[in-house]
Amino acid sequence: MPTISEKGKKMPASPIRKLVPYAEAAKKRGTHVIHLNIGQPDIKTPKVALDAIRNNTIEVLAYSMTEGSEEYRKKIANYYKKNDISVSHEEIIVTTGGSEALSFAMGTIMDPDDEIIIPEPFYANYNGFATASGVNVVPIVSTLENNFSLPPIAEFEKRITSKTKAILICNPGNPTGYLYTEEEIKQLAELVKKHNLFLVADEVYREFTYDGTEHYSILQLPDLEEHAIVVDSVSKRYSMCGARIGCLVSKNKTVMDTALKFAQARLSPPTFAQIASEAALDTPQEYFYDVIEEYVERRNILISELQKIDGVKVAVPKGAFYCVVELPVADADDFAQWILESFEMDGETVMVAPAAGFYATEGLGKNQIRIAYVLEKEQLIKAVHILSEALNTFPNK
Repeated sequence: MPTISEKGKKMPASPIRKLVPYAEAAKKRGTHVIHLNIGQPDIKTPKVALDAIRNNTIEVLAYSMTEGSEEYRKKIANYYKKNDISVSHEEIIVTTGGSEALSFAMGTIMDPDDEIIIPEPFYANYNGFATASGVNVVPIVSTLENNFSLPPIAEFEKRITSKTKAILICNPGNPTGYLYTEEEIKQLAELVKKHNLFLVADEVYREFTYDGTEHYSILQLPDLEEHAIVVDSVSKRYSMCGARIGCLVSKNKTVMDTALKFAQARLSPPTFAQIASEAALDTPQEYFYDVIEEYVERRNILISELQKIDGVKVAVPKGAFYCVVELPVADADDFAQWILESFEMDGETVMVAPAAGFYATEGLGKNQIRIAYVLEKEQLIKAVHILSEALNTFPNK
């Protein structure tokens, strides 16, 4: 029998999706599953985006430009300008989701066995993108006790070697919801300039910041142009996860010229999804005011309810729509599977994402889960009550 690749064997399963078979089995048994595992917002997609598809009269669904349509990229550049980020459309490549932008970034700046430093816990698919590129993730632990703030710069310094090519952050963070301060961004900027590294920032949750805080982009630093690479996406911003449209942004011409070659290999991003995403940029700002207000209320209710459970610890997110929760169990993977297989309350159960998959360091996050608060407040309250009862019943503490 032919064998699969070593790379394939090392490819990690998604902690967000690996329990889907157990959730589907629960549904087939008649149990309603409340999904806290995945960041699929229930907020409605802007009507202007959907209408752009409904009312389109395209007769031939042709390829677009490899880098995305010029009109769309110019509108993206204008969007950034409104956010105090100065880039031209020529410094933007439209990608098939933020995932492809991350893959292009890694392929552009890193060779096999190179190293990328990432504060953990981090978006689980970073492990997958690194494995696919033959790149080694060098993690730096951030802790729930510090609300997952940026680890000391000295810890980054200790891990920089001749193979280090970049530092990667998610801001605001997935799975932590942590929002890096302007001072923290500037500290990282000084570090990458000192060691001649790239700073890659996944900024797909830019709009979602709370409690009077504001997002600060690495592209706002005028002296970081050769080092800064931003990954972005429409998925969360406009509740358009299924569109699979993102972009890669950098003022470093060599980076963009090289990334374009990777983009050419996949031909072009999807045409209809670009049309919808371009139209979405006309969404009025009031849309975001309403969405942010809703997420703040959901966050506050979720945190309040979780804090009522004995033995549970939770970080308070300042952005995005996730939080990391520490449970009074030895193995959150076992608990997450058990609650789908063996527990229900009034015909319902919950699906969570075990947090170990958001770490690169073996053994960390074993008693943690990530919760996405993308459901209505009543559903969140119900889900936490189910979690509480399940923790009281779970036999493998």
